[in-house]
Amino acid sequence: MIQVHQLTYGPFAENTYLLSDDENNALVIDPGMYHAEENTRFFEYVNAQGLKLTRMILTHAHLDHVFGVNWINKTYGLTAEVHAEDKFIYDNAAIVATQYGLQMETLVPPIVGLENGSLITFGDDQLLISLVPGHSPGSVCFYSKENNFIIGGDVIFQGSIGRTDLPGGSFDALINSIRTSVLSLPDDVVIYSGHGPITTIGQERVSNPFLIQ
Repeated sequence: MIQVHQLTYGPFAENTYLLSDDENNALVIDPGMYHAEENTRFFEYVNAQGLKLTRMILTHAHLDHVFGVNWINKTYGLTAEVHAEDKFIYDNAAIVATQYGLQMETLVPPIVGLENGSLITFGDDQLLISLVPGHSPGSVCFYSKENNFIIGGDVIFQGSIGRTDLPGGSFDALINSIRTSVLSLPDDVVIYSGHGPITTIGQERVSNPFLIQ
């Protein structure tokens, strides 16, 4: 059984996730630690939970979701995995950070290997990767059918959706992605978003103003 750990970091209050299995192996998703004190908090949390980090995967590569990539790489020896369509965003994250008045080192080259429809085997469970473009061209969601949750990145939030005015964004593409890859899931599936509180497919289907027809 997968346990989901939600940790919030950085100037954009980004949700970083750790998924752990019954043997305490853990995946880190979208490490958003920006300040050194946040790195320390993350390190202490991992140690307190007895977790062994084995993989680092990204829902997308906007800077608030990759602030901690280099630190994770240096501390745990893991390389970020990203979808090919988001590599240009990943490669330019440090440049974009300066536009927000933030400092960020050029990121360690990623593994470009997350593919639509492929599975990530994690302990006795699997995560299905779904390409959901619109917020960014290479945004992906990670869905666990057995554990009834989806890690949605910035595709959908409680009562809202991801912004589409950044390079590679498209409102029409995002709405289509949500309708075909997210709302197609059962109503009781829990959504863990890149920002804000958790929600469910059913709640967003009936109350999200961007999705009500």
